[in-house]
Amino acid sequence: MKFERCRNCQNEAMRFVLIGNTFLMLFKGILGVLCGSAALVADAFHSAADVLSTYITMLSVKYSKRPADQDHLYGHGKIQFISSSITGVILLIGANFILIDAVKAIYYGHYEPPNPMAMLGALVSVLMNEGMFRYQLCVFEQHRSPAFLANAWDNRSDAIASVGVLVGIGMAVFGLPIADPIAAVGVGLIVMKIGWELNVEAVRGLMDSMDNFDSLKSIYNVARETESVAGVSYLRSRYTGEHVYVEISVQADGNLKVAEGEIIVNNLVQRIKNEIGQDAEVQVFLLPAN
Repeated sequence: MKFERCRNCQNEAMRFVLIGNTFLMLFKGILGVLCGSAALVADAFHSAADVLSTYITMLSVKYSKRPADQDHLYGHGKIQFISSSITGVILLIGANFILIDAVKAIYYGHYEPPNPMAMLGALVSVLMNEGMFRYQLCVFEQHRSPAFLANAWDNRSDAIASVGVLVGIGMAVFGLPIADPIAAVGVGLIVMKIGWELNVEAVRGLMDSMDNFDSLKSIYNVARETESVAGVSYLRSRYTGEHVYVEISVQADGNLKVAEGEIIVNNLVQRIKNEIGQDAEVQVFLLPAN
């Protein structure tokens, strides 16, 4: 890890993000109602979904730390993919409500220019969400936790949506009131897109889809460069949350003694772990070379 304190940053990050999202939910919601901005209220609803998804992420990360047992031989890490999917479903549901209300306002002409103070809510949202995105992305890079990656991109989607809200409110304030509900529609579409992508990635993770070719290639090169390894028969890996499991079968001289074979295996295991740079369980199978 880059810094020693990164080992404990998961819980700190979750608390920080939970507090930040709760503040934005209340701040934008109250300000949006007082200022008469449909776009800011929609953005507050987005933050409310973030609060719920953060709770889900906290629970999934805690549960995924449980050790492997008789029923879960690879541990409990894949619950983080389920967490990502739940977050995505929440966003999809929220997006539908946002879109319905905004389209109704546009269709029936129920819109007025909001108070200029609404722009402050959108600006604060942009800055805070971008900060939370960068913080959680750093946590993901250190721990490889899918739940943190999902939550990070959720905050990035909030930041992007809030930029649109800021522009929409600004246009509404300065003479184009329909821009406020149009901005709300933009928020809804962005939320829907992120929710869909999170579900797609969660399904890929649960189905052990092959999306780590570069990592496998580097592991293969490490194996071929390991002393006494004559070839690689097969190689595969799978993610269970933030942990990666690697299975590799290598060939070596069939006349080697058992102790010599163990040295090769132990050496290769350590080299692969160093190459991956994260928590990993590596199984090496040693076969005689043809």
